[in-house]
Amino acid sequence: MGRPMGGGYVIAVRGGAGRGAADREAGPVAVVAAVGPVAFMDKKTVVLRELVHTWPFPLLSFQQLLQECAHCSRALLQERPSTESMQAVILGLTARLHTPETEAGTQPLCRKHALRVLDMTGLLDDGVEQDPGTMSMWDCTAAVARTCIAQQQGGTADPGPAPIPVEVRVDLRVNRASYSFLREALRSSVGSPLRLCCRDLRAEDLPMRNTVALLQLLDAGCLRRVDLRFNNLGLRGLSVIIPHVARFQHLASLRLHYVHGDSRQPSVDGEDNFRYFLAQMGRFTCLRELSMGSSLLSGRLDQLLSTLQSPLESLELAFCALLPEDLRFLARSPHAVHLKKLDLSGNDLSGSQLEPFQGLLQAAAATLLHLELTECQLADTQLLATLPVLTRCTSLRYLGLYGNPLSMAGLKELLRDSVVQAELRTVVHPFPVDCYEGLPWPPPASVLLEASINEEKFARVEAELHQLLLASGRAHVLWTTDIYGRLAADYFSL
Repeated sequence: MGRPMGGGYVIAVRGGAGRGAADREAGPVAVVAAVGPVAFMDKKTVVLRELVHTWPFPLLSFQQLLQECAHCSRALLQERPSTESMQAVILGLTARLHTPETEAGTQPLCRKHALRVLDMTGLLDDGVEQDPGTMSMWDCTAAVARTCIAQQQGGTADPGPAPIPVEVRVDLRVNRASYSFLREALRSSVGSPLRLCCRDLRAEDLPMRNTVALLQLLDAGCLRRVDLRFNNLGLRGLSVIIPHVARFQHLASLRLHYVHGDSRQPSVDGEDNFRYFLAQMGRFTCLRELSMGSSLLSGRLDQLLSTLQSPLESLELAFCALLPEDLRFLARSPHAVHLKKLDLSGNDLSGSQLEPFQGLLQAAAATLLHLELTECQLADTQLLATLPVLTRCTSLRYLGLYGNPLSMAGLKELLRDSVVQAELRTVVHPFPVDCYEGLPWPPPASVLLEASINEEKFARVEAELHQLLLASGRAHVLWTTDIYGRLAADYFSL
């Protein structure tokens, strides 16, 4: 169930999210399991390897669990409390940990059996299709923060040996409303027996100074992902924050969504900020995923990617106003042959960008697993011209084409030609233009997203696509127009 790391207990909690190769190598969760009982939480149950029991627990005592971990020097899972609620993940983990007695009821267990690690990473994020019984990052962040603050305020007056530190591994999500609360929790964790170790940080709509303050409180040895979104930082804000991010030498994923960095700014200050940002990006040694959604990088992609020390495996450049020369550079770069995930949504690939885009697909064909092309203005003509190289991506599992002006004829051609892609599992396609009434041509993406469709026509389209899948022996492949179904894979689950 894991590799030995010494005595003690590891309680590993997961929210049902997909696991990648790194997780599979380490066991049920991406942690090194300790000698002794290991608790593993899937979506509905806790499984103790040595006791071979399935224990449902209510949410109520979750904070109590962490409080007990913080001041006891030995730990065991006590008898389960009764519950009618089988809510998932942390909603289930409420076992009380205390200083136990032996079977004779007199002597406590030795310190080597104390709990050392509580792993709560991998919880699903909030989403339309999330299981309502599954704890989210928001819930986990709040619960852990409350417990850390309560532990610091309450302290411990228990006599006996000094408490053994418990490392609590978490993914944290923060916004303006929860910032002060989480900052206090991180400060309380410093030097406390209950030590927060943040694996993934997601900060939304957070001012620059607050983002920096949080980054300064995080353990540099734990963090693998920084996800900043809707922060409207601009290049100036990025140049302030990026040196604080670059100190995390093990960082594998940097996601900068809607920070509105415009590298095309003609001002001297704008150019200086961009150059400083590039210099700091060159400090990362382990970066494998980069997302720069809605940062205008026209003609500057070569400068950005050339600074990186190692090839990327996931690159998201949605709505970055890419030019043909940006795509040509990417196709020739060392990154192309390593890409597992590529997102070019919102970039016009219908004109002079089409040929360099096809060259990029050719370069990435051997490794590409996930391709997102939402709102790229690809009509039937462009899709049919791209199919020969697209179908060479034989490992492709996911293809996103929503918001493109494709007809039923184009979709059927794609369905027929993709039969050679044995790994393909999901295609998110647009509503065919045949199903709209009175579309302008070419139709803007906004019209495709907002205009009403003829439900009767679309029902016939769905039935025909389904019959074609059945006839080709691919009933397991999902063809859908649902862009909110959490179908897109996270990089770490590829």
